[in-house]
Amino acid sequence: MEARYNLKSPAVKRLMKEAAELRDPTDHYHAQPLEDNLFEWHFTVRGPPDSDFDGGVYHGRIVLPPEYPMKPPSIILLTANGRFEVGKKICLSISGHHPETWQPSWSIRTALLAIIGFMPTKGEGAIGSLDYTPEERRALAKKSQDYYCEACGVKMKAVLLPLSSASSSDDKEARELARQISFKAEVNPPGGSQAEANLPKQPQDQPEPASGTSEEDATISSGQETPQAVPSANASRSPRQRRAQQRRVPASPGLIQVQQHNVNGSNTGSAVLIVLLTLALAALIFRRIYLANDYIFDYEL
Repeated sequence: MEARYNLKSPAVKRLMKEAAELRDPTDHYHAQPLEDNLFEWHFTVRGPPDSDFDGGVYHGRIVLPPEYPMKPPSIILLTANGRFEVGKKICLSISGHHPETWQPSWSIRTALLAIIGFMPTKGEGAIGSLDYTPEERRALAKKSQDYYCEACGVKMKAVLLPLSSASSSDDKEARELARQISFKAEVNPPGGSQAEANLPKQPQDQPEPASGTSEEDATISSGQETPQAVPSANASRSPRQRRAQQRRVPASPGLIQVQQHNVNGSNTGSAVLIVLLTLALAALIFRRIYLANDYIFDYEL
């Protein structure tokens, strides 16, 4: 197998080291890569004691990405157990469903202990989780000992060592690891890691003005003062364009009031002039009629 892979690759070096460490099975777990694929492992774990899975021996697959250990593996159970779906990638804070909680210091052994520690916990609707009754899980635990994996040729009855006095320490480590991983998954914000949550927030970009409007129009519509024009921008405009730009600037409220006052004053003056002209004309007509009447009266006499 070594001739098929680049031994300088960090992932290959790490997996070769872990394969050597996990070569000998224990009374709680065992895992080894397939003969033709270093990035796919088959594992076997014993059900945690004092639980519905006590006495069960469960088999599954671990698929590792080329970026391992910088990215987490995917975990698939192959033995019916009543806690995780068979043949489906399960959702754990140590699996590929939660890369934000994965730590490169974790290993395949960490994943095996996490599976053991997570089995007695509630599924709570997570991807690949099941919430079978205790009776169903106990029945599946007994049935699991007869499972045989055709892909790797492992029999559940013979793969793990018999339980020993050292098993209690492994059980305690599995429970503690599951508690720590669950806690880390809860405190991390959704959609980001704890490190991302501690990063300072970046200021949001200011919204750009709508299409078809200038910066001056956008500033006036927002109620802010119009910034002074940049000399270089004005210098590039022709006198005609600058005059057109000045005409676009709306008049201030004080200027509008002065203009309205001037208009009102001119209207009032015009009305007074019309009245005076009308009175003068009326007086002239009256005078002419009066003089005409006097002339006719004198003529008759």
